Amino acid sequence: MTQIENARQGIVTEEVKKAALSEGVSADFIRDGVARGNIAICRNKRRDIEPLAIGRGLRTKVNANIGTSGDSADLSVELEKLRVAVKAGADAVMDLSTGGSLDDIRKEIIKQSPVTIGTVPIYSAVVELNQRGKTFLDMTPDDLFKAIEKHAEDGVDFITVHCGVTRSSIERLDNEGRLMDIVSRGGSMTAAWMAKNGKENPLYEQYERLLEIAREYELVLSLGDGLRPGSIADATDRAQIHELITLGELTERAWDKGVQVMVEGPGHLPLDQIEANILLQKRLCHDAPFYVLGPLVTDIAPGYDHITSAIGGAIAAGAGADFLCYVTPSEHLRLPDIDDVREGVIASRIAAHAGDIAKGVKGALDKDIQMSKYRKALDWEGQIKSSIDPEKARRLRESAKPAESDVCTMCAALCAIKVSSERC
Repeated sequence: MTQIENARQGIVTEEVKKAALSEGVSADFIRDGVARGNIAICRNKRRDIEPLAIGRGLRTKVNANIGTSGDSADLSVELEKLRVAVKAGADAVMDLSTGGSLDDIRKEIIKQSPVTIGTVPIYSAVVELNQRGKTFLDMTPDDLFKAIEKHAEDGVDFITVHCGVTRSSIERLDNEGRLMDIVSRGGSMTAAWMAKNGKENPLYEQYERLLEIAREYELVLSLGDGLRPGSIADATDRAQIHELITLGELTERAWDKGVQVMVEGPGHLPLDQIEANILLQKRLCHDAPFYVLGPLVTDIAPGYDHITSAIGGAIAAGAGADFLCYVTPSEHLRLPDIDDVREGVIASRIAAHAGDIAKGVKGALDKDIQMSKYRKALDWEGQIKSSIDPEKARRLRESAKPAESDVCTMCAALCAIKVSSERC
């Protein structure tokens, strides 16, 4: 039986027990969430890692994207990004490689990763076609499903599949019009394939085939937002919401087959639309875990999009988003380097933690209270060790030595905390 089926029978699996221990909640809480579908446990049957639980009532998780491109295909660099992402606190890593030997890259990343791994199988299908002198427009449904099964066999824990990009959703997009059209790589290829071949999306048309593969490997389906807005001017339009309605229907079909699901969301959203988008997803997708990219709250900050993303991510997490996909300073500009990966993970972790405080996740506020105690005591070592990035905190502290060791160079002898302590 699958995790959902076991949970519905009242069976507490080892994965549920481990997830409960990691989250600091009861095993029955996790089991009940899995049974209802509002918690997903990511761990392929073929992998021996700690299971990752994502969903309602749990700590907001953070994903880091890595992977090669046609212009940069050095596996050693991507493995270093993996190491840095994990060290910085990423809960999951997605391999989005599109350059080099994708099978070898994926297998090595899975082998070396101690955390959950996700992929987008359509990339593999397309790259293999390119290597045979064809394009994604020549892809057959069998090409795509072969790639999905290969990823599952390799041990991938969750996959992004753009099942909601359908002929009807594209018709709505075309009728309404957009400033940025389709910005999802997988979504754009799917839409172009449908237009060229005059056929429905095979992931939608043959959804039962996809569910059979997912069920066999306990593969979590991350139902991709192929029509997410890439400009805040396009946010919350008919195409995006039509796709979301479809994903809600597909969520229920997956649960009926014992397959776990997450739903992906935008994208680029102005501040005043973030909470509404979270509420829409939770309502239309029956409280399935929500996985958001950012969201980015302005389009004018290339080089600083880890900040625009963290602003949106904090609001989204506080409103109920369960999983944040990081954005790095290189977003919209280049393939991220190792430093970008570190900065992106830390920014998203700050956003996730801020959201956890807002929605009352168990233990979240305790960390801030402990930091305040260290600050009141002028305990610099305690502050550094309790920070989200101890290495950077220590480096900054040691870069400017104060004349008095118990304060810092911002206020020096005029330290408010020191003055206040003398008042008592």
